[in-house]
Amino acid sequence: MMIYLPDKAPADVLREAEKARKNRLEIVQALSHGQISRRDLLRWGLVSATGVLAAKHGLNPFVGRAWAASGAGIPTGVPPSPLFGALPFSQPMPRMDVLPRKSVASLTPAPTAEANTTMQPVPAALGGGMGPVEGRPPGPIWAHQGWDMFPPQVAYEVVQGGISHNLAYNPDVPSQLNCGIDQAASVQTCFHKSMPDQDPTRFWTFNASFPPKLILARYGEPILFRHHNRLPADRTQNGGFGIHTISTHEHNGHHGAENDGFTGAFFFPGQFYDYHWPLVLAGFRSMNTSASDPRAGSPDGNGGINKVAGDWHETMSTHWYHDHMFSFTSQNVYKGIAGMMNIYSSIDRGNEAINDGVNLCLPSGRSKDWGNLDYDVNLMLADKAWNKDGQMQFDIFNLDGFLGDQMTVNALYKPYFEVERRKYRFRILNASVSRFFKLCLSDGSPMIQIANDGNLLPRPVVLAQLDEMGIAERYDIVIDFSRYTNGARVHLVNLAEHDDGRRVAHDLSLGEALSGKSKDPCVGRFLEFRVARDPAQPDVSRVPATLIPNPDLSNVPVARERTFVFGDGAKQTSRNKATSFIGPWGMRVDNSDMLAADYSRVSAAPKIGTREVWTLINGGGGWDHPIHIHFEEGQILERDGSASKVPAWEQGRKDVYRLHASGKLKITMQFRDWGGMFMEHCHNTVHEDNAMLLRWEIDDSGAPFLRPLPTPIPTPQGVTFQSPDDVLKTAF
Repeated sequence: MMIYLPDKAPADVLREAEKARKNRLEIVQALSHGQISRRDLLRWGLVSATGVLAAKHGLNPFVGRAWAASGAGIPTGVPPSPLFGALPFSQPMPRMDVLPRKSVASLTPAPTAEANTTMQPVPAALGGGMGPVEGRPPGPIWAHQGWDMFPPQVAYEVVQGGISHNLAYNPDVPSQLNCGIDQAASVQTCFHKSMPDQDPTRFWTFNASFPPKLILARYGEPILFRHHNRLPADRTQNGGFGIHTISTHEHNGHHGAENDGFTGAFFFPGQFYDYHWPLVLAGFRSMNTSASDPRAGSPDGNGGINKVAGDWHETMSTHWYHDHMFSFTSQNVYKGIAGMMNIYSSIDRGNEAINDGVNLCLPSGRSKDWGNLDYDVNLMLADKAWNKDGQMQFDIFNLDGFLGDQMTVNALYKPYFEVERRKYRFRILNASVSRFFKLCLSDGSPMIQIANDGNLLPRPVVLAQLDEMGIAERYDIVIDFSRYTNGARVHLVNLAEHDDGRRVAHDLSLGEALSGKSKDPCVGRFLEFRVARDPAQPDVSRVPATLIPNPDLSNVPVARERTFVFGDGAKQTSRNKATSFIGPWGMRVDNSDMLAADYSRVSAAPKIGTREVWTLINGGGGWDHPIHIHFEEGQILERDGSASKVPAWEQGRKDVYRLHASGKLKITMQFRDWGGMFMEHCHNTVHEDNAMLLRWEIDDSGAPFLRPLPTPIPTPQGVTFQSPDDVLKTAF
């Protein structure tokens, strides 16, 4: 099966595919402009009830073609993305752009516990009149929990805007450790210097620039993240896809729901939203409350430790933040609304030379007390597609999942990265829409996996090939380049071959992936490591035999068990167009029907302070669903009915759980410290945007919470609330 038309396809085939692409993109554009709805597509017969692109001439280039008999299809809906003469590994990979730390006092207006409802004029394109400066829902229910207990100590202020040249790039490392890139020079706005600049309507990024942004955080130092929406007020100024309303999810932060990026708590151009991230260890209200254990701590800036309350077994390290806009998450994240966050602790402080009996001394550097990035590198992987003009494009067809045909790392096409002959830590994020990756080195040599998602594993795992990496998963690995000679080159290779957006079709051997024979153009080498020199200082980093053991749950009783089935053929019981999806995908909770998403429906409501066991079931045989549960990390107890089938790299805490075709997982989670409404969904974001999402909440912790919570309904003129459309009988 082909999923992309090759460059050597017959001219008439390419012409027909281009015509079909343009016709489909007109539909995508009309959807993003609000001129039609998903219900209209079903009513007109342009998509089937299962979300498959209808077999119509002018939409599907394979209709009526003899060469379509093999079952060929183009989930991307596009001909091959032109390279404009760009060669792989001909440009350096920039490290991420570290956001500047600001004082909270520098913010104007000053942040407040409840939303700032000061009124301002609303642009005519948004309906005119007056509206609040802050898009956060108003009143005590959406006030920042723990505001007085954990007042923000540092601020990060960002704007959301169309891509422009970066004149203030800060990798936070010397140029020599960033491939010699001149940090004072303007950073390009294209995937490769041989390619056209991206139009600002096509690429929306934090601070309107490349590379992707990185936040350096540490426990015990609460953050105020002020996010300004400066996208065009006219929703048609979007390059044909995406939407200008946004909601920022700090994936998978342990904080109240008002700061979680709930899909229905979005805000509009001209507004800001203040997110309060308290940076606390889970269990701080009930465990180690005296803050006496140095393993539950944070770097103090002078080589010591500031001890904090909570369970040190819950320490997290590698997070990311991204858009979670209702029904448009896939398009907005694809457009560039994604960044990463490293969280530092007394255990993982980002200084490899402080050997105090607590710090693990993982590869990082030593010039600063914490947060050294010299040998600690963030990699954001994503597949992209662009048109004949080099402009990024997105196609909602097929609803199984969107695949790009070109690989990017930190938003650049197949770059190279210079390394020294020593150990490096790489924090790898799969930021794709629907693509899975399976990574190895081109010489087959071993890597050490130390973390899965935001959490260090109980023990490191030595692997020649990593497991398949689902969308939103993060794998932290250590590679020891001391085994190579100066001048050597070795590559990261993707072994996961897709036939479509459903799941990985084949895990290729290294030889097969390197042969160039795969019809999936994202298989093979995509990042080149160039061994440039010996390190200036001896490598004192290490990978200890024990990292972070799992929390001991033996004395925590299971209060309840729930079952969640992820499948297609969902029905929609809600008539509320503001809060509901229509789409092929859905979820069944316990004995309920298979339901399409409605963020005003409460599907589960665990009681605060309890532990539950949730069983996640893939209800269909043809898809792989990476399931994300917001707020709390869990532990996998069983895969497909057996504890022995949980591999070593899944035996730590996780927040994304890959459900293989017809697979089943049993996980355990605790619900502590904070309340509010959260989400559970498939992180194949095409599935999420087409109804595979539900709302659950922790809402019986006393005032100001009610049971169930009212649903926010945002408008530019202000947020109102309504009673939930539905509460499943088994929710409470």
